[in-house]
Amino acid sequence: MKRSRSLVLSLVTAVAAALGAVWVAMPAFAAGATATFVKTSDWGSGWEGKYTITNGGGTTVTGWSVTFDLPAGTTVGSYWDALLTSAGQRHTFTNRSWNGSIAPGASVSFGFLGNGPGAPTNCQLNGAPCGGAGPTTAPPTTAPPTTAPPTTAPPTTPPPTSPPPNTGLPKHLLTGYWHNFDNPAVELRLRDVPAEYDVVAVAFAEATATPGAVTFAVDPGLSAALGGYTDADFSADVRALQSRGRKVIISVGGETGRVAVNDAASAAAFSDSVYALIQRYGFDGVDIDLENGLNPTYMAQALRSLRARVGAGLIIAMAPQTIDMQSPGSSYFKLALDIKDILTVVNTQFYNSGAMLGCDRNAAYAQGTVNFIVALACIQLEAGLRPDQVGLGLPAGPGAAGGGVVAPSVVNAALDCLARGTNCGSFRPPRTYPGIRGAMTWSVNWDVTNGNGFARTVAPHLDTLP
Repeated sequence: MKRSRSLVLSLVTAVAAALGAVWVAMPAFAAGATATFVKTSDWGSGWEGKYTITNGGGTTVTGWSVTFDLPAGTTVGSYWDALLTSAGQRHTFTNRSWNGSIAPGASVSFGFLGNGPGAPTNCQLNGAPCGGAGPTTAPPTTAPPTTAPPTTAPPTTPPPTSPPPNTGLPKHLLTGYWHNFDNPAVELRLRDVPAEYDVVAVAFAEATATPGAVTFAVDPGLSAALGGYTDADFSADVRALQSRGRKVIISVGGETGRVAVNDAASAAAFSDSVYALIQRYGFDGVDIDLENGLNPTYMAQALRSLRARVGAGLIIAMAPQTIDMQSPGSSYFKLALDIKDILTVVNTQFYNSGAMLGCDRNAAYAQGTVNFIVALACIQLEAGLRPDQVGLGLPAGPGAAGGGVVAPSVVNAALDCLARGTNCGSFRPPRTYPGIRGAMTWSVNWDVTNGNGFARTVAPHLDTLP
């Protein structure tokens, strides 16, 4: 979320990944290091691959190199957690500075995108066979269904079976951000948030002088604009919303947020400070809205520590910018996948981005359209997140964003396309996702300023979804 938004004008290679995995297992050495390949997803014209290097020996492996061939017509696209050099169809991935050491019994992995139908062959790990020859032919794949004609909804594929980690939340959510600052939008006491919102994200907790630690208090400017609004008033309002069945979470970051969780000490400070805010104000969870980068390893560590303290009812939300969710290798996407077992919802900001590629990777979709929202949400849905973990973040009308403002009816159409396969534009996803979690808006204050059109249009529609 931002108090004032800047445009990120980019075209980024995106991922279209079918749910499920196709394993290509290689026999292990009796002892020593082995490398095992898996296609974590395959959509016919391309795939996402992962190598896992396991040290089965008795001494630490220091540095690794995985080399393999790809058939003519198959190329490597984006990659992560390794460095790449290529000579024709022979590709060599080597360790990064932080994952080159593998203790006995431990494993590390790296991933990449393949363009074309082939799979790796002739694999070598540090100059020796990876544990057996790679496949001589591409492994069996399950291509996504062909695009249905306009009058026919695409087939429904059940989402992964892992249940949502939280209870007490409706199947489909409307989330709105509440301003803890004074700007041109209408100022509101927290208790005056309209009833349509299921989750209210308080924007924002601020960084302190201690790396990783955050703090919160009612903004003096907001307090003055409301004729005197204290921390005690705010705490009472949190309880008032909860008594109405709503959830209130504290959001960390925003455009100007400088919270940095880059090591174990700052991860502990983050967990400690957020837990203290939960204890003080009664928040139901935390929202990660860091727009200046994050370290997925230590943020995951911080969030798992917080979850262990609070329990399974902790809401963990994320609000990445569109560019942050273009590939599973990006830091935000990696964080989401790494904490998938405890993650509640990712409400990607589908605005302030310019045109971007969708999961079909065939065209750049202009922001502010049904195609843009659906094609970019499809990336997350097909690359590992459950439908109940994917929300659509849009601005609440004029003034709320620099670009990508849409009529609430466009949000509803995107939800219909994803959940039912109806009201789509020219882009149609490979399947439907009835469990799509819902929508988010920046912000409650801007929605009230603009006549409550977002909440009053989108919230009732969420109740009609499967």
